[in-house]
Amino acid sequence: MPNRGSHPLPPRASGILLHVSSLPSPLGIGDVGPEAYRFIDFLADHQQHLWQILPLGPTKSGSFHSPYDTLSAFAGNPFFISPELLVQDSLLPASALHEIPALPEGTVNYAEAHTRKFALFRLASERFTHVASPVQHDAFSDFCERHGWWLDDYACFMALREVNHEQAWFAWEQDFVRRDPATVAKWEAAHAQAIRFHKHLQFFFFTQWERLRTYANQRGVKLVGDIPIYVGLDSAEVWAHPNLFVLDRQTYVPRFVAGVPPDYFSETGQRWGNPLYRWWDEDNRPVTEVYAWWSQRFRAILALVDIVRIDHFRGFEAYWAIPTEEETAINGQWMPGPGTDLFTRVQAELNELPMIAEDLGVITPAVDALRQQFGFPGMKVLLFAFEGDARNPYLPHNYTDPQCVVYTGTHDNDTVQGWFQTLSPHEQLSVLRYLGRTETSDLHWDMIRLALSSIASLAIIPLQDILGLGSEARMNTPAQTQGNWTWRFSPGALSVEAGARLAEMSSLYGRGTR
Repeated sequence: MPNRGSHPLPPRASGILLHVSSLPSPLGIGDVGPEAYRFIDFLADHQQHLWQILPLGPTKSGSFHSPYDTLSAFAGNPFFISPELLVQDSLLPASALHEIPALPEGTVNYAEAHTRKFALFRLASERFTHVASPVQHDAFSDFCERHGWWLDDYACFMALREVNHEQAWFAWEQDFVRRDPATVAKWEAAHAQAIRFHKHLQFFFFTQWERLRTYANQRGVKLVGDIPIYVGLDSAEVWAHPNLFVLDRQTYVPRFVAGVPPDYFSETGQRWGNPLYRWWDEDNRPVTEVYAWWSQRFRAILALVDIVRIDHFRGFEAYWAIPTEEETAINGQWMPGPGTDLFTRVQAELNELPMIAEDLGVITPAVDALRQQFGFPGMKVLLFAFEGDARNPYLPHNYTDPQCVVYTGTHDNDTVQGWFQTLSPHEQLSVLRYLGRTETSDLHWDMIRLALSSIASLAIIPLQDILGLGSEARMNTPAQTQGNWTWRFSPGALSVEAGARLAEMSSLYGRGTR
């Protein structure tokens, strides 16, 4: 049995949840440029040791740029490439930034950001081909060699998507849908430049991200990544490796899709629509290719971040399978997941598993046993705590194991201020009584104090709650397709006062500088 607690998580620390897209930027979406470094400085200067982000994969307009339905499980999001850093690497002239009109600060504008940034990226790709230094060319060649096992398929997939006007792969000509080797090879030879462009984008992203992670670690900040359990149907992985998924072998249509049954978030459940993994063959034997793919996936994300939050952890013990023809998630069924077999294999290959299990929703004793067997900390969300029961497991006085991570809320929740405004007067009074106060001003700071003062080893606060923002700053509303993933904070919002207050609380409760 794996040793509980063998993963190297910080002993007692706090940090901030903020996706890269939510950083300020003149080009419509946050990236890993100067503002990301300023945010790391804010964390380090105010005794925060964790920066939690959402998944980093390339998003698409078809799913309204959800980071949980990406075009690849391994590629980085080109939106997050910094043009300023490309200038520093002599891949863009400084004048190019001034020729692209800046966008007003505010919510993410994916369409305009794509127009502005990709014009710069194409110029950078052309310059790389013609004027990059020998050192840069060698670095690119090395990158392509090390990442070729996923990069070659991904770059071809993205180039094909472009000529097919961003249509999903299963709507392409049948020879490309079925990946006829001769057809694909001929097409790749004729479109080598387009394929190379997408490889350049990934090289730019990974180079910039590795520098950012190094800087964060040097400043005492660990990056907490997020690995979605599922991949999108319209993704390079499903196109290139359909044998890993439960698909009709003739039409490539999923036989079942992913989701969750009715719960706190939705009376009809959530029908996510992702294809399910083919964990077992027709004789109920483990499919080794799927296990090997998951080992690669964990290895890949741990090359980018220091700690991984496993989204929908309960799906590894048992997952909700919804017949494809069903419009809601109500009529699904629980199917057995890979459980101990998968994580035993991953631990044997990677040794250390610095992971956080997202164990929210319908959690059974079997799910808890799987999490505890591998020593993965679970999650405690304060916004789930105030439902009138003093035994509620999310109330801090009921925490019994320090190996957990407490949040005021997550990307799927309203902000503290927005949540409080939706409560009935009776519920609001219950919250105030628990906090030992009668006034509602600065309520978000009382909830932050509740998290920081708890026995949970890690405490992570969404930036929206530190800034005291309302529902307008909510990142995502589950089961709602439009209007999500667009919140950004404005330059100057990280005030001296907020930073000082956060630092004082973190120090007071033993989460500050060690």
